[in-house]
Amino acid sequence: MTDLSFVQGWSGLTLFTPAGSSAAALLLMRITALMWSAPLFSARPVSMQVKVAFTGVMVFFMWPAATAAAGVDVRFTPAAITGELVIGLTLGLGAGIFVAAAEAAGDMLAVQMGLSGANVLDPMSSTQLPVLGQFLGLFVLLLIVAAGGHLVILGTLHDSLTALPLGTPLRFQEGTFALVRLGSTLLWMGLRFAAPVVAAIMIGNAALGIMARTVPQLNILMVAFPVQISIGLFGLAVTLPLIATAFHRWPEQYVDITGGILERLAPGNGGL
Repeated sequence: MTDLSFVQGWSGLTLFTPAGSSAAALLLMRITALMWSAPLFSARPVSMQVKVAFTGVMVFFMWPAATAAAGVDVRFTPAAITGELVIGLTLGLGAGIFVAAAEAAGDMLAVQMGLSGANVLDPMSSTQLPVLGQFLGLFVLLLIVAAGGHLVILGTLHDSLTALPLGTPLRFQEGTFALVRLGSTLLWMGLRFAAPVVAAIMIGNAALGIMARTVPQLNILMVAFPVQISIGLFGLAVTLPLIATAFHRWPEQYVDITGGILERLAPGNGGL
Protein backbone atom coordinates (compact mmCIF):
# COMPACT_ATOMS: atom_id res chain seq x y z
CA MET A 1 0.00 0.00 0.00
CA THR A 2 1.21 3.49 -0.82
CA ASP A 3 2.67 5.34 2.16
CA LEU A 4 0.61 8.45 2.88
CA SER A 5 2.42 9.39 6.09
CA PHE A 6 3.49 12.64 4.42
CA VAL A 7 0.17 14.18 5.44
CA GLN A 8 1.43 14.39 9.02
CA GLY A 9 3.76 16.93 10.53
CA TRP A 10 2.13 20.13 9.22
CA SER A 11 3.66 23.35 10.46
CA GLY A 12 2.52 26.64 8.91
CA LEU A 13 5.00 28.85 10.80
CA THR A 14 7.00 29.90 7.73
CA LEU A 15 4.22 29.94 5.15
CA PHE A 16 4.11 33.73 4.95
CA THR A 17 7.84 34.24 4.51
CA PRO A 18 9.02 34.98 0.93
CA ALA A 19 10.56 31.53 0.52
CA GLY A 20 7.53 29.82 2.07
CA SER A 21 5.07 31.69 -0.16
CA SER A 22 7.15 30.93 -3.26
CA ALA A 23 7.29 27.24 -2.32
CA ALA A 24 3.51 27.12 -1.81
CA ALA A 25 2.90 28.81 -5.18
CA LEU A 26 5.25 26.45 -7.03
CA LEU A 27 3.70 23.45 -5.30
CA LEU A 28 0.30 24.72 -6.40
CA MET A 29 1.56 24.80 -10.01
CA ARG A 30 2.79 21.19 -9.84
CA ILE A 31 -0.41 19.86 -8.28
CA THR A 32 -2.64 21.88 -10.63
CA ALA A 33 -0.88 20.43 -13.68
CA LEU A 34 -1.33 16.94 -12.23
CA MET A 35 -5.03 17.56 -11.57
CA TRP A 36 -5.48 18.82 -15.12
CA SER A 37 -3.85 15.83 -16.84
CA ALA A 38 -4.28 12.75 -14.62
CA PRO A 39 -7.22 10.40 -15.21
CA LEU A 40 -10.00 10.50 -12.63
CA PHE A 41 -8.67 13.76 -11.14
CA SER A 42 -9.30 15.59 -14.43
CA ALA A 43 -12.73 14.04 -15.10
CA ARG A 44 -15.31 16.55 -16.33
CA PRO A 45 -18.12 15.18 -14.10
CA VAL A 46 -16.10 16.24 -11.04
CA SER A 47 -17.09 19.84 -10.32
CA MET A 48 -14.50 22.60 -10.42
CA GLN A 49 -15.22 23.44 -6.77
CA VAL A 50 -14.27 19.91 -5.72
CA LYS A 51 -11.08 20.02 -7.80
CA VAL A 52 -10.06 23.39 -6.35
CA ALA A 53 -10.78 22.23 -2.80
CA PHE A 54 -8.82 19.00 -3.28
CA THR A 55 -5.89 20.91 -4.79
CA GLY A 56 -5.85 23.25 -1.80
CA VAL A 57 -5.91 20.33 0.63
CA MET A 58 -3.00 18.65 -1.17
CA VAL A 59 -0.97 21.88 -1.09
CA PHE A 60 -1.71 22.21 2.63
CA PHE A 61 -0.53 18.70 3.50
CA MET A 62 2.42 18.44 1.09
CA TRP A 63 3.85 21.88 1.79
CA PRO A 64 6.04 20.78 4.78
CA ALA A 65 7.70 17.98 2.77
CA ALA A 66 8.13 20.28 -0.22
CA THR A 67 9.85 23.03 1.78
CA ALA A 68 12.04 20.52 3.63
CA ALA A 69 13.36 19.19 0.31
CA ALA A 70 13.64 22.56 -1.44
CA GLY A 71 15.32 24.50 1.38
CA VAL A 72 15.04 28.25 1.85
CA ASP A 73 16.30 29.37 -1.58
CA VAL A 74 13.04 29.02 -3.53
CA ARG A 75 12.15 31.66 -6.11
CA PHE A 76 8.90 32.09 -8.00
CA THR A 77 10.29 32.71 -11.50
CA PRO A 78 8.91 31.95 -14.99
CA ALA A 79 11.46 29.14 -15.42
CA ALA A 80 10.46 27.62 -12.08
CA ILE A 81 6.75 27.87 -12.94
CA THR A 82 7.34 26.15 -16.30
CA GLY A 83 9.36 23.42 -14.63
CA GLU A 84 6.65 22.68 -12.06
CA LEU A 85 3.98 22.55 -14.77
CA VAL A 86 6.09 20.12 -16.82
CA ILE A 87 6.63 17.87 -13.79
CA GLY A 88 2.92 17.86 -12.96
CA LEU A 89 1.98 17.11 -16.57
CA THR A 90 4.49 14.25 -16.63
CA LEU A 91 2.95 12.67 -13.55
CA GLY A 92 -0.55 13.04 -14.96
CA LEU A 93 0.15 11.95 -18.53
CA GLY A 94 2.09 8.93 -17.28
CA ALA A 95 -1.21 7.61 -15.91
CA GLY A 96 -3.45 9.02 -18.62
CA ILE A 97 -1.52 7.20 -21.35
CA PHE A 98 -3.05 3.88 -20.23
CA VAL A 99 -6.61 5.19 -20.55
CA ALA A 100 -5.81 6.86 -23.88
CA ALA A 101 -4.28 3.61 -25.16
CA ALA A 102 -7.45 1.73 -24.25
CA GLU A 103 -9.56 4.33 -26.07
CA ALA A 104 -7.29 4.05 -29.12
CA ALA A 105 -7.69 0.27 -29.02
CA GLY A 106 -11.46 0.71 -28.91
CA ASP A 107 -11.27 2.99 -31.96
CA MET A 108 -9.29 0.33 -33.86
CA LEU A 109 -11.80 -2.37 -32.94
CA ALA A 110 -14.76 -0.17 -33.87
CA VAL A 111 -13.34 0.32 -37.36
CA GLN A 112 -12.68 -3.40 -37.81
CA MET A 113 -16.14 -4.36 -36.54
CA GLY A 114 -18.00 -1.72 -38.54
CA LEU A 115 -19.10 0.26 -35.47
CA SER A 116 -17.02 3.37 -36.07
CA GLY A 117 -20.18 5.38 -36.77
CA ALA A 118 -21.73 4.51 -33.39
CA ASN A 119 -20.43 7.46 -31.38
CA VAL A 120 -21.55 8.55 -27.93
CA LEU A 121 -20.66 11.47 -25.67
CA ASP A 122 -17.80 10.58 -23.34
CA PRO A 123 -18.70 12.08 -19.91
CA MET A 124 -15.04 12.05 -18.83
CA SER A 125 -13.82 14.33 -21.62
CA SER A 126 -17.06 15.73 -23.12
CA THR A 127 -16.02 14.54 -26.59
CA GLN A 128 -17.55 12.13 -29.10
CA LEU A 129 -16.01 8.65 -28.97
CA PRO A 130 -16.93 5.29 -30.50
CA VAL A 131 -18.84 3.11 -28.06
CA LEU A 132 -16.01 0.59 -27.78
CA GLY A 133 -13.44 3.34 -27.18
CA GLN A 134 -15.44 4.77 -24.31
CA PHE A 135 -16.11 1.31 -22.88
CA LEU A 136 -12.45 0.28 -22.88
CA GLY A 137 -11.36 3.66 -21.52
CA LEU A 138 -13.76 3.39 -18.57
CA PHE A 139 -12.76 -0.25 -18.07
CA VAL A 140 -9.07 0.63 -17.78
CA LEU A 141 -9.88 3.62 -15.55
CA LEU A 142 -11.75 1.30 -13.17
CA LEU A 143 -8.78 -1.09 -13.19
CA ILE A 144 -6.47 1.79 -12.25
CA VAL A 145 -8.74 2.79 -9.37
CA ALA A 146 -9.07 -0.84 -8.24
CA ALA A 147 -5.27 -1.14 -8.22
CA GLY A 148 -5.03 1.93 -5.97
CA GLY A 149 -3.83 4.06 -8.85
CA HIS A 150 -5.06 7.31 -7.31
CA LEU A 151 -2.93 6.62 -4.23
CA VAL A 152 0.04 5.62 -6.40
CA ILE A 153 -0.22 8.91 -8.31
CA LEU A 154 -0.33 10.94 -5.09
CA GLY A 155 2.55 8.94 -3.63
CA THR A 156 4.62 9.53 -6.76
CA LEU A 157 3.81 13.24 -6.53
CA HIS A 158 5.17 13.23 -2.99
CA ASP A 159 8.30 11.34 -4.06
CA SER A 160 8.88 13.84 -6.86
CA LEU A 161 9.19 16.61 -4.27
CA THR A 162 12.36 14.91 -3.04
CA ALA A 163 13.68 13.76 -6.42
CA LEU A 164 13.04 17.16 -8.04
CA PRO A 165 12.62 19.80 -5.31
CA LEU A 166 10.58 22.90 -6.02
CA GLY A 167 12.36 25.36 -8.28
CA THR A 168 14.90 22.83 -9.58
CA PRO A 169 16.27 23.88 -13.02
CA LEU A 170 15.29 21.21 -15.52
CA ARG A 171 16.79 19.90 -18.76
CA PHE A 172 13.77 20.72 -20.90
CA GLN A 173 15.23 19.39 -24.15
CA GLU A 174 15.83 15.90 -22.76
CA GLY A 175 12.48 15.84 -20.97
CA THR A 176 10.56 17.10 -24.00
CA PHE A 177 11.92 14.29 -26.17
CA ALA A 178 10.86 11.78 -23.51
CA LEU A 179 7.34 13.26 -23.37
CA VAL A 180 7.04 13.11 -27.16
CA ARG A 181 8.04 9.44 -27.08
CA LEU A 182 4.98 8.84 -24.90
CA GLY A 183 2.97 9.17 -28.11
CA SER A 184 4.62 6.12 -29.65
CA THR A 185 4.18 4.27 -26.36
CA LEU A 186 0.46 5.11 -26.45
CA LEU A 187 0.03 3.68 -29.96
CA TRP A 188 2.05 0.58 -29.12
CA MET A 189 -0.03 -0.10 -26.00
CA GLY A 190 -3.27 0.45 -27.90
CA LEU A 191 -2.14 -2.01 -30.57
CA ARG A 192 -1.33 -4.59 -27.90
CA PHE A 193 -4.79 -4.17 -26.36
CA ALA A 194 -6.54 -4.58 -29.71
CA ALA A 195 -4.24 -7.13 -31.42
CA PRO A 196 -5.97 -10.39 -30.31
CA VAL A 197 -9.43 -9.18 -31.35
CA VAL A 198 -8.17 -7.66 -34.62
CA ALA A 199 -6.43 -10.95 -35.45
CA ALA A 200 -9.66 -12.89 -34.82
CA ILE A 201 -11.62 -10.51 -37.06
CA MET A 202 -9.03 -10.83 -39.83
CA ILE A 203 -9.26 -14.62 -39.66
CA GLY A 204 -13.04 -14.32 -39.87
CA ASN A 205 -12.74 -12.03 -42.89
CA ALA A 206 -10.46 -14.55 -44.59
CA ALA A 207 -13.03 -17.28 -43.97
CA LEU A 208 -15.78 -15.06 -45.38
CA GLY A 209 -13.65 -14.44 -48.47
CA ILE A 210 -13.29 -18.17 -49.04
CA MET A 211 -17.05 -18.61 -48.60
CA ALA A 212 -17.72 -15.85 -51.14
CA ARG A 213 -15.59 -17.66 -53.74
CA THR A 214 -17.05 -21.11 -53.07
CA VAL A 215 -20.69 -19.94 -52.79
CA PRO A 216 -21.12 -17.07 -55.27
CA GLN A 217 -24.88 -16.89 -54.60
CA LEU A 218 -24.20 -15.86 -50.99
CA ASN A 219 -24.73 -12.15 -50.24
CA ILE A 220 -21.43 -11.76 -48.42
CA LEU A 221 -22.07 -8.16 -47.36
CA MET A 222 -25.24 -9.12 -45.49
CA VAL A 223 -23.45 -12.01 -43.79
CA ALA A 224 -20.18 -10.23 -43.01
CA PHE A 225 -21.61 -7.42 -40.89
CA PRO A 226 -23.17 -9.54 -38.09
CA VAL A 227 -20.32 -12.04 -38.26
CA GLN A 228 -17.69 -9.33 -37.75
CA ILE A 229 -19.59 -7.87 -34.80
CA SER A 230 -20.07 -11.30 -33.23
CA ILE A 231 -16.41 -12.25 -33.61
CA GLY A 232 -15.30 -8.88 -32.26
CA LEU A 233 -17.54 -8.99 -29.19
CA PHE A 234 -16.60 -12.60 -28.44
CA GLY A 235 -12.89 -11.81 -28.80
CA LEU A 236 -13.30 -8.75 -26.59
CA ALA A 237 -15.05 -10.84 -23.92
CA VAL A 238 -12.11 -13.26 -23.94
CA THR A 239 -9.49 -10.49 -23.94
CA LEU A 240 -10.87 -8.31 -21.11
CA PRO A 241 -9.93 -10.75 -18.30
CA LEU A 242 -6.41 -10.97 -19.73
CA ILE A 243 -6.12 -7.17 -19.71
CA ALA A 244 -7.38 -7.08 -16.12
CA THR A 245 -4.81 -9.69 -15.09
CA ALA A 246 -2.00 -7.75 -16.75
CA PHE A 247 -2.95 -4.59 -14.85
CA HIS A 248 -1.74 -5.95 -11.51
CA ARG A 249 1.65 -4.53 -12.52
CA TRP A 250 0.22 -1.11 -13.31
CA PRO A 251 1.84 0.69 -10.32
CA GLU A 252 5.32 -0.50 -11.34
CA GLN A 253 4.72 0.43 -14.99
CA TYR A 254 3.51 3.90 -14.01
CA VAL A 255 6.52 4.53 -11.78
CA ASP A 256 8.86 3.28 -14.54
CA ILE A 257 7.34 5.61 -17.14
CA THR A 258 7.23 8.73 -14.97
CA GLY A 259 10.56 7.96 -13.30
CA GLY A 260 12.29 7.62 -16.66
CA ILE A 261 11.00 11.00 -17.84
CA LEU A 262 11.84 12.75 -14.56
CA GLU A 263 15.36 11.33 -14.69
CA ARG A 264 15.84 12.99 -18.07
CA LEU A 265 14.43 16.24 -16.72
CA ALA A 266 16.69 16.23 -13.65
CA PRO A 267 19.85 18.37 -13.87
CA GLY A 268 21.94 15.58 -12.30
CA ASN A 269 21.39 11.86 -11.80
CA GLY A 270 17.99 12.31 -10.21
CA GLY A 271 15.03 10.02 -10.33
CA LEU A 272 12.27 8.45 -8.33
